[in-house]
Amino acid sequence: MLPETGLPEVAFAGRSNVGKSSAINALLNRKAAARVSRTPGRTQHINLFEVDAALCFADLPGYGFARVPAPVQQKWKASIERYLGEREALCLVVVLVDSRRDAQELDRGLIEGLQDAGLPTIVVATKIDKLSKSKQKPQLSRLAKGLDVPREDLLVLSSTKNVGVGAVWKRIRRACANWKPPTSEEPPTSEEVT
Repeated sequence: MLPETGLPEVAFAGRSNVGKSSAINALLNRKAAARVSRTPGRTQHINLFEVDAALCFADLPGYGFARVPAPVQQKWKASIERYLGEREALCLVVVLVDSRRDAQELDRGLIEGLQDAGLPTIVVATKIDKLSKSKQKPQLSRLAKGLDVPREDLLVLSSTKNVGVGAVWKRIRRACANWKPPTSEEPPTSEEVT
């Protein structure tokens, strides 16, 4: 059970080898806030990172590639679904995809599910520095089409070169600015209002 933070939360979701921890570290301008590993699947719980007492990042376990037993993956899936479906503080989901790869069915399914649930979502293509300049534009267009995302809505990020950090932060701030904390008080009944 995750603690309630009283702050807007931004969740980071993506395949196990997409670079979620590196992206979080780049956005926080820290080297080791989120644990980075060469072995996919090291993030096995939802980890919360408070940012300047203004918001929280939620690092979700990855999906798809991790070499862990099926029951563990099912537990991760249930945990993620519960978080995404029930967390009142959630104001944005950042879906990370690998810029070098064509659209993956798991990514497309996650994006569609988030859109169907009405959750604000942005899609960020990571590892953009691994693509040559001449390949970036056509690859990003193909990726956006495959994910059924408008090309202008597909942001890019390089955690090693700090490319795209400002653009991602702009979208995060916009989503958090619209967030209102849930009220814990019940509205008065008509008998209580006199």
